[in-house]
Amino acid sequence: EFIPKCRTCRRQVREQAGQADHHEGMSSDDELTPTEVDEFQKSKDNVLEDSRKVFEDVHADFCDIRKILLKFQEWKEKFPDSYCDAYISFCLPKLLNPLIRVQLISWNPLEQNLTDLEEMPWFRAIEEFSDAENIPES
Repeated sequence: EFIPKCRTCRRQVREQAGQADHHEGMSSDDELTPTEVDEFQKSKDNVLEDSRKVFEDVHADFCDIRKILLKFQEWKEKFPDSYCDAYISFCLPKLLNPLIRVQLISWNPLEQNLTDLEEMPWFRAIEEFSDAENIPES
């Protein structure tokens, strides 16, 4: 089997240093030092803390996706012509984007205890709204 010279050299350096936590096939460039791991965790915690403050001064009716969609549903039921003329189906993704992104900041699809996107409250709210829009009117 052919092993590149640089890989052999790195393996010998690890063996001499007594580093047994290396997994074969994993690049040593991908291995983080404890200091780097701590710095990353601190940075991640700061971002999560800041994300909690983004909507803290917003009225509850305007930072909850379900409540926003209810207002659009009411608009559609009361004023269908104006709702249609406003092209709401094109506006909603841009309107909801910041709210969804804040909720996805801490979501990591590679974690073991992963919450499926379909199980998240914002996804269900949008799904219910979409279903309600597709119901034929009597």
